[in-house]
Amino acid sequence: MNDLLLILSLIFVGQTLGCLIGLIKEPKETVLYGSLAFAASMMLGISFFQLIPEGLEIAPTYLVIIAFIAGIVTFWVIDRTLPHINPELLRKEKPSIKRSVTMLVIGIALHNIPEGLAIGVGFALTPALGIMIAVGIAAQDVPENIATIVPLYGLTKKRLKSFVIVTVTILFELLGFIFGYCFLKETSLDLLGASLALAAGFMTYIS
Repeated sequence: MNDLLLILSLIFVGQTLGCLIGLIKEPKETVLYGSLAFAASMMLGISFFQLIPEGLEIAPTYLVIIAFIAGIVTFWVIDRTLPHINPELLRKEKPSIKRSVTMLVIGIALHNIPEGLAIGVGFALTPALGIMIAVGIAAQDVPENIATIVPLYGLTKKRLKSFVIVTVTILFELLGFIFGYCFLKETSLDLLGASLALAAGFMTYIS
């Protein structure tokens, strides 16, 4: 029970701390770019040094490879299907703020689901693994949410509203965690290993 509370705390702390830092003082562009680079490197590190090795220990190599590729292809399709917010157009035109915020929130939500899935599957295998993954993801959530809250605040012009919107997207990470832990913990080791590799594929593409 204590391990579960620790993981839930890490999910909330990593997400909210980055939002608060970004809202208290708007960082310079170099800080934003550095934050995104750090977050991407953390996600790649978690994928290749935690998720994939753990997957290979409990599932056949071919299954891990297939699941990893499937994760990349799935997010590639999503990325090509959903319209993007172009920063240059935001400067030149005045697009619908509601639509822009909606697309940004969808992007954040889709990004949070595989993170929660990775934590949930790891926790289903062993609490120690789940905590390790949660710590790594919380560490990358801080700079990532700094880089996320700034453009969102630029659209809404309201600090509290921007904070609430990003905080609500934590629910998608919780949904990923619940699915990974509650629905997959009783399944075969092959499926758990494939799920870790699938989450690694998602996070690799996002990076």
